[in-house]
Amino acid sequence: MPPDTVRTARPWPPIAVLQAMRPRQWMKNLVVFAALIFSGHLTDQTAALRALFAFLLFCATSGAVYIVNDLADAERDRRHPVKALRPIASGALGPVAAIVAVVILLTGALMAGFTMAPPFGAVLLIYAAVNLAYSFRLKEIVIIDVMVISSGFVLRAVGGGLVIDVAVSTWLIMCTILLSLFLAFCKRRQEIESLPDAHEHRSILREYSVAFIDQMINVVTASTVTAYMFYTVSPEVEMKLGTRHLYLTVPFVLYGIFRYLYLVHQRGQGGSPTQALLTDRPLLLCVGLWALTVVILLYVARPAGHA
Repeated sequence: MPPDTVRTARPWPPIAVLQAMRPRQWMKNLVVFAALIFSGHLTDQTAALRALFAFLLFCATSGAVYIVNDLADAERDRRHPVKALRPIASGALGPVAAIVAVVILLTGALMAGFTMAPPFGAVLLIYAAVNLAYSFRLKEIVIIDVMVISSGFVLRAVGGGLVIDVAVSTWLIMCTILLSLFLAFCKRRQEIESLPDAHEHRSILREYSVAFIDQMINVVTASTVTAYMFYTVSPEVEMKLGTRHLYLTVPFVLYGIFRYLYLVHQRGQGGSPTQALLTDRPLLLCVGLWALTVVILLYVARPAGHA
């Protein structure tokens, strides 16, 4: 067969849909489990299964939003060195099939969410609406674009509490907001530095500069560490969780943030927090040790008399 007639094989449509849903980004939905862990319900099988199902529904919803975002940005993505490989931009997934997938995913996820618990379904609906608004308009408004990204993490945390019928701590919400802002600003910084004409791929980057973003990173970095430290020594948290030793997890948080800043400033990473976590062994080990320490303090070394 002549070379000009050779065509690259396209993936099976369901596989292309799955790729467009960006499975790697589903790691962000793990925030759903925060309420389960910090409320002491990790060993409750019913609560754990409900949290797992909530995680899957957030994966379906966020995946649908990613497909919509790629539909809206298809032309711009085709000029990007990496995003051009996405299924919609590359032509592996047609617009009609993509729209059908979005309708099925959103309808199914929202129906299941409201069936599980109406408040959780409402949070899922708000999450979808806010992120769709981001895809079409809010991502073009300076600072608001980053705050909308942060709100997605907060909604995940709140949804994780509502689905198992536990109150979400204000401390958890504050720490989630600050940490997600930290990651989002680092992402914006890396986008500016990694592409010579970054504003052509994301017009909002015209409104940012490295110096401006660094100032905001400094603010949220200090605020994140301070908020988490206050959280670990709060009498309210000590009474609720049954441990006064949660401060032992602070070194892991400090190292994790410092390591991430090192990756951003010295290694040129940070454009994708998920990829940084999955590929950097010291950072992955730090997160794993933090999670292990939390579980030990809350479930193994807990004083008698606390559920």
